[in-house]
Amino acid sequence: MSYRKLPTHELVYRKIREMILFGELAPGQAVTIQGLVSVLEVGMTPVREAIRRLTAEGALEFLGNRRICVPVLSVSQLEELTFARLAIEPHLAYLASQKILPEQIEKLSEIDKALNVAIANGDVRAYLEQNYRFHAGLYRISEAHILRSIVSTLWLRVGPSLRVVCGRFGTYNLPDKHQEALDALRIGDADAAANAIKEDLRQGLEQIKMSLGK
Repeated sequence: MSYRKLPTHELVYRKIREMILFGELAPGQAVTIQGLVSVLEVGMTPVREAIRRLTAEGALEFLGNRRICVPVLSVSQLEELTFARLAIEPHLAYLASQKILPEQIEKLSEIDKALNVAIANGDVRAYLEQNYRFHAGLYRISEAHILRSIVSTLWLRVGPSLRVVCGRFGTYNLPDKHQEALDALRIGDADAAANAIKEDLRQGLEQIKMSLGK
């Protein structure tokens, strides 16, 4: 993703956030300040600040003795995340469907086309990014800022595990109910749009549960 000119500390935060969100950092993987400084070619201060923020958001976990890692989801944690996401995200889709403009629907359609190309090419990184862009773009239209903030944190906790799913099952087996959502948005059916998003999430979360091997 490209960003407008941002302060260094914010840019570093967003870059590390994307590394977590799109599974470049795997569940259980150790993270070091020096390692991130080297990868991002930035100073230690903005990296420390980004780690502090991401730890507060639950995207990183402090283990003591200066050890930091990407959390490994337990089944019970996944069940909590599933409950929260299925409660909030379909509602955001419902709200968005009441405000969305035709040009916004077409923009989401273009994102979904890029997602389909990523699936066809087996491009996991592109799939994860386009999938996120689709959902985030739809939810942004809802203008429900508090709910969107909550969802943003929930996605951070799931991202690394979804990357594991891609590795085990391949991109062809990942759910895509986006076309059903787009069709519902075009005819102004808020309930159908919400249901399509709910089913899309449910299938993806079930695959994560399978990947946990429990």
